[in-house]
Amino acid sequence: MKRASQLTSVLALGAALVAGATLAAKADQLADIRSRGKLICGTLGTAEPFSFQHPQTRQIVGYDVDICQKVAESLGVALELKPIAVEARIPELTQGRVDILAANLGHTPERAQQIDFSFSYFVSQQKIMVTRESGLTLLEQLAGKKVTAIKGSSSEQGVRRLIPTADTVTFQDTSSAFLALVQDKVDAFCASELILVKLRQQAQATNPMVVIEKSLFAEPWGLGLRRGETAFRNHVNGVLAGLESSGEIDRIFTKWLGEGTVFNIRRDFKIEEIR
Repeated sequence: MKRASQLTSVLALGAALVAGATLAAKADQLADIRSRGKLICGTLGTAEPFSFQHPQTRQIVGYDVDICQKVAESLGVALELKPIAVEARIPELTQGRVDILAANLGHTPERAQQIDFSFSYFVSQQKIMVTRESGLTLLEQLAGKKVTAIKGSSSEQGVRRLIPTADTVTFQDTSSAFLALVQDKVDAFCASELILVKLRQQAQATNPMVVIEKSLFAEPWGLGLRRGETAFRNHVNGVLAGLESSGEIDRIFTKWLGEGTVFNIRRDFKIEEIR
């Protein structure tokens, strides 16, 4: 009985050591990525100019892709892109099918309870578009007006929070919300600046629009990281900080969003910790 008991103890200890070794191997994602020789980046693949299919090369390119490429280069590993759906972003990360997310991921308190965020590498300005005929030019003029936004979006939440006297009207998609503005069923449309700029260009000939200069609010985007991977998070933040201090982020931003692109916007944010 005594020998059997000793054998059981040895086996239990061995199992514990194996389990411990496995956990240790998984505990340092930074070392695992280097050992694997590949960084797997989850990205949308359908969101121009952040990650989308180039019409000629058919490759996924964009601002998010370039940021992931910089992280991969810093680690001395290859970059593998994995296109994912919006609703699959956090599950793909937490279940270990991607190492990092660069996927239009706005920081919210709810998401921050599930994953870690890197320093912000983009800030999405949420703005208001009105018809030129309306004569509206200031956010303060929207009190009591009908303001539309996509149902369930951060834009809708922002309108309800920041223009509480407005009548918030929601639609399931961008086209429906924009059509309501064109048909004067609403007075204003709240969305990201990039969406509004493209819609304004498309409607310029028939329905001139104005995007109010002052943002309603700003939404910082961070790279999504699994919680507790401190070494990897610190490394990624170091890469982002280096892009800011070297000015390399200006080149990447201008390439995809600056002068000469259809968006033609200025970078009015810095890479910094999301607070």
